Amino acid sequence: MKKIIISTAIAAVFLSVQSCNSTDFDQDVADIKVTNGDADFSRYIALGNSLTSGYRDGALYIDAQNESYPNIIAQQMKLAGGGEFKLPLMADNNGGIVVGADVIQPTKLYIQSFIKGSPVISKVDAVPTTSLTAPLSGGFGNMGVPGAKSFHLVAEGYGNLANVASGKANPYFVRFASSASTSVLKDAVAQKPTFFSLWIGNNDVLSYATSGGVGTNQTGNYNAATYGSNDITDPKVLTASIKAIVEGMRAAGASKGVVANIPSVTDIPFFTTIPYNPVPLTKENAAVINGGLGRLTPILKVLKADGRLQTLKEGQNPVLIKDESLKDLSKPISFMLKQSGIPAELANFLGDTFGQARHATNEDLILLTTKAEIGTPVTLPSTIPATYANMLNKHGITYPLDDKYVLTKAEIEEIKTATTAYNAAIKSLADEYNLAFVDANTKMVELGKNSGIKWDGVNYSAKFITGGAFSLDGVHLTGRGYAIIGNEFIKAINAKYNSTLPQVNPNKYSGVTFPK
Repeated sequence: MKKIIISTAIAAVFLSVQSCNSTDFDQDVADIKVTNGDADFSRYIALGNSLTSGYRDGALYIDAQNESYPNIIAQQMKLAGGGEFKLPLMADNNGGIVVGADVIQPTKLYIQSFIKGSPVISKVDAVPTTSLTAPLSGGFGNMGVPGAKSFHLVAEGYGNLANVASGKANPYFVRFASSASTSVLKDAVAQKPTFFSLWIGNNDVLSYATSGGVGTNQTGNYNAATYGSNDITDPKVLTASIKAIVEGMRAAGASKGVVANIPSVTDIPFFTTIPYNPVPLTKENAAVINGGLGRLTPILKVLKADGRLQTLKEGQNPVLIKDESLKDLSKPISFMLKQSGIPAELANFLGDTFGQARHATNEDLILLTTKAEIGTPVTLPSTIPATYANMLNKHGITYPLDDKYVLTKAEIEEIKTATTAYNAAIKSLADEYNLAFVDANTKMVELGKNSGIKWDGVNYSAKFITGGAFSLDGVHLTGRGYAIIGNEFIKAINAKYNSTLPQVNPNKYSGVTFPK
């Protein structure tokens, strides 16, 4: 029996396929008859969010949908009696959705060029041809809805065009909802499924994380209708939503299926690519900044907060951030600056700016999108003297990055607590309803290790671009990454239902595309 070999994940050239003297697969299927075992794959329905839809490179587009993990699974199911698996295809390979002349969903990302070895990533400059007002018809196998949280799948009216502007409806579901009043679950049930997959819960905490923690932790609030778009879902709300989905599918005839837990979202490239100390300084520049911020050092020491600002040095230095979990020292800083002779208006500005400021540590996570913001000029009040303004106007270096650009230690703990609770609930429901279970979190941990995984001589890891598994948005997978996940679903299905669905070779799917 051939196996996946865990090995060092080193990509010598971006996504280049390395030669290997052996072929390493998890199973040798040459002499195995493909059967459905105890399952009925004749009407397979996949429920979930963007990860289920095949979303990647910051958008949804045809080629990505065709390489979604449910479509990969469905093609293998056809070898064991599986039926048609229809996709709600976008109109092009650029992504994006338009309403009239307005683009309401983004086009995909691509690598435009390389500068000193670093990729320049841009959005495709094309007008989307997928119109929100041109709905699709017919039952769809892949019912993954980008942006959906757990409770959205059971929400009636989630596909109502009239509610898109208010955020109560989802444009992706609007395209293939059977009516304005239906829910994702109702449309799935109406197709009389015989088997289902469910991977939901990422967005219940991911949107909080990717927004830099600007949302609210709604744990303890069971009314999802009051949640903001970037809030953390209460675990009991998620549990009730998933339970309703599973029971709905069972009532429709799909008593067998597979569910997956969610990866630790802070382990994905969107949060692990940019270090906490990405600011290169010369010895002279470090001395200038230290001198400028030096007025605050004795004040912070008196206020017993002298650890907030570090002495910068030649080489790599941490970004300057605003940490809303810190005690706000704006007023005492302003007061003490005035006492030292600083004009009132300038003292108040400095107090407001640095009242919750500190340098980042290795316990903070810098968002991938923050890279473009570090060092950009900040427009300061015209009343600030030029000597101060010229030094303080560098975002993330001499002027603190806003909360939305960074995940602090406190915010990370909230995310981990919610994720742990979600995954415990998902596993419990899988056991309660006797469903196959995919431990996607463990697979992500495996990808995140330095060794990563190897498949048929090709290394995969959670490293941005070079790891091969994640697309250019740092959140969603490549076609190869979805194939890896698809195999995890297939293994779980085979183990639970005695089927012999063959796994796929991830190397045959697409990775990151590089400029020619």
